[in-house]
Amino acid sequence: MTDTSTDPRRLAKDAHPAVAAANAAMLAALPFHDRQDFEDARRGFIDTLPDATILAAAGHAAWTMAPYGFLASDTAPATVNPSLWRQAQLNMNHGLFQVTDRIYQIRGFDLANMTLIEGDTGVIVVDTLTSIEGARAGLELYRKHRGQRPVIAVIYTHTHGDHWGGARGIVSDEDVQSGRVPIIAPDLFMDFAVSENVIAGRAMLRRAEYQFGRFLSRGPRGHVDCGLGKTVAFGTNSLLAPTDFVKETGETRVIDGLEFVFQMAPESEAPAEFHFYVPLLKALNMAENATRNLHNLLPFRGSEVRNAHAWSGYINDALRLWGAEAEVLVGQHHWPVWGSAQVQTHLKQQRDVYKFLHDQTMRLINHGLTAAEIAETIRMPKALDRAWHTRGYYGHVRHNVKAIYQRALGWYDANPAHLDPLPPAALGTRLVAYMGGADQILRKARDDFAAGEFRIVAEVLNHLVFAEPDNEEARLLLADTYEQLGYASESATWRNSYLFGAQELRHGSGKGRSRPPISPATARSLRTSQLLDYLAVRLNGRAAEDKHLVLNCQFADSADHFVLNLENCALTYLRDAHDPNADATLTVDRPVFEELVLQATTIGEATAAGKAKTVGRPSAFQELMDLMDRYDRVFEIIEPRKGMPARS
Repeated sequence: MTDTSTDPRRLAKDAHPAVAAANAAMLAALPFHDRQDFEDARRGFIDTLPDATILAAAGHAAWTMAPYGFLASDTAPATVNPSLWRQAQLNMNHGLFQVTDRIYQIRGFDLANMTLIEGDTGVIVVDTLTSIEGARAGLELYRKHRGQRPVIAVIYTHTHGDHWGGARGIVSDEDVQSGRVPIIAPDLFMDFAVSENVIAGRAMLRRAEYQFGRFLSRGPRGHVDCGLGKTVAFGTNSLLAPTDFVKETGETRVIDGLEFVFQMAPESEAPAEFHFYVPLLKALNMAENATRNLHNLLPFRGSEVRNAHAWSGYINDALRLWGAEAEVLVGQHHWPVWGSAQVQTHLKQQRDVYKFLHDQTMRLINHGLTAAEIAETIRMPKALDRAWHTRGYYGHVRHNVKAIYQRALGWYDANPAHLDPLPPAALGTRLVAYMGGADQILRKARDDFAAGEFRIVAEVLNHLVFAEPDNEEARLLLADTYEQLGYASESATWRNSYLFGAQELRHGSGKGRSRPPISPATARSLRTSQLLDYLAVRLNGRAAEDKHLVLNCQFADSADHFVLNLENCALTYLRDAHDPNADATLTVDRPVFEELVLQATTIGEATAAGKAKTVGRPSAFQELMDLMDRYDRVFEIIEPRKGMPARS
C-alpha cells in the first residue's frame, strides 16, 4: 500500500468555524464551574504505576495512559467538544483508590474498574478487567499496600468482556476447578457471553474499532476518550467460566464473612447482569447500570437491543431496597458516589433518564414519528440535561431513541420504499446517476461543506463513495466531513466512529491475516454445545449445497456424545445421541476437539499422532471442516466489500 501519511490532503484538519462556534457555545450551556466530580474522581487515591503503563509478555504496552498527556490543559481545543474534554480529563485518574472501609478499586488500568472487597481472611475481586496483564498488575498494586491477601472469590457482574477477560491474571484454572475460588455470575452468563463475544465475535471486534477508535492517534485531533473509560486494553484475554450462578433477586452469598445480597437485572446494560448490596459496609454495587454517563441502549459494535423500561425499573428497585441505607454507590466504571443523599439523587436521575427516553419515544411512536424523526424531536428535561452523569458521553439520546424504536417496532418504518432497498453499492450507483454524476455532486458538496452543512454532505458523499470507491476527491471530502462531525461530538463513541471512518477513507483499512475469532483459553471455557454452535455459524452455506454428512462425535475424557448432521446447508446436532448409520464416528478428547474446531490441527494430523480415532469414512470430518469460513480481521465498512470471505 502506498504511504499516505505525509500527503497534506490526508492529514487531520483544523476545526471548521461552524464546529468551533458550536463547541464554544457549549461552554456557556453547561455548568463547567461545578468541580465536584474532579474531587470525587481523585478521592481515596493511594498509588499508581508511572503513566499506568502495563507491558504484555511480547513487550508492547497492554495499557498505558502516557499518550494522553495533552489532556492536562483545562481549555479544550476547538477540535474537541468541551463537555467530552471534561469527561476525558476525569477518566485520566488511575491507580489504586480506597472507596470506603474494606473496599478498594483499581481504576484507569482498563476501560472498566476492578473492585476489591476485603473479607475476614482475604479479598473478593469484582470484575477482572479486559486483560490478564491489567488484572495482574492491579492485584499486585493492591497487595503492595494491603498485604498478600489471597483471592477468596471472583464476581462477574455481567457478560461483557471488559469485566471477565483478565480473570486468569487473578486466579488460576486450578484454583477454580478445585473449588478453592468460586466464580459467581448472573444466571445465563455463559449463554450470553458466548453469543455476544464468540458467535458474533468477529463482526463485533471490527465494529468495535469504530466505537472505541482503537487505531486512532491520541491527541486533540484524534482519540481523547471512550466516555465509559479511557480506552480498551491491548493485552491478553480469555474466558474463565463461572462456577456459581445467581438466579433470583434476594439470593445471598456469605463470602469470607461478608453477606452479599443480589438483585437480578437481565436485559439491562447486558442480557445477564446483577447488582449487589453488602449490608455490613452499606455499599451498593450497580455493576454498569448507573455509571457517570448516559449508557448505550444499542452500542455501535452491536448487541441485542437493551430494555430501557426494565433498566429504569431495576434502578428504581435498587433505590427502594437499599437507597435509604446505602452510604456509597460503587460502579464498575468511573468513580463512586458517596453519601446517602447523593446516592439517592444519582439513582433517581439515572432511573429517570432511561424512563424518560423510553416513554417519550413510545409517545412519539404513537404519533406516527419514525426513528429518525424522534431523534430530531426529543429534548432532555433541564434537570437531566444539566446533570453531568446523564450526559451522552458513551450512549447518546439520538441513537438511544432509535434503539428503543427498533426494540418496539423493528427496523421497518412501514414506508414501502424502505421495505426492500437496494444494497449500498447498487443504491449509490443509481443515485449518483439520478443526481447528475460525480462532478455535480462534488460541486454541491463543497458548497455545503463550506456552509457547515456536514450531515447532508456525509449522506450524499457516502452514496458517491459506494458508487465510485476509487474517486479520491469524494473520499477525501467525505473524510474531512466525518472529521468535522467528530470534532463537534459530545459522545466519545460518535467522535471515535467519525474519526475512524475519516482515517480509513484517507489511508485505507489495511488487511490483517485470517485468524481464529476465539482463543484456545476461551474455547476451554465453552460447553461442547457452544463450540458446536460456533462451528455451525462458520459453515459456508453455498459451499455446502447438496452435501449431507452425519457424524458421531464421542469424547473419550467425558460421557459427552453428539450426532452432527449437515443437511440442507445447515449444521445441527443432537446431544446424548448416536447414529449407527453415520458416515463416521470420531472419538477424541475434548482439548483435541477444540484444536480441530479452531483449525489448529487437522483430523489427519490428530489421527496420525494418536489423538483421534475414526471409524467409518475417515475423510468425513475433514470434509465438514473444509466447508468452514475463515474470518479476515478487517472487512470494509465505509466502502463496498471487496469480495466474499475466504474459505479454508
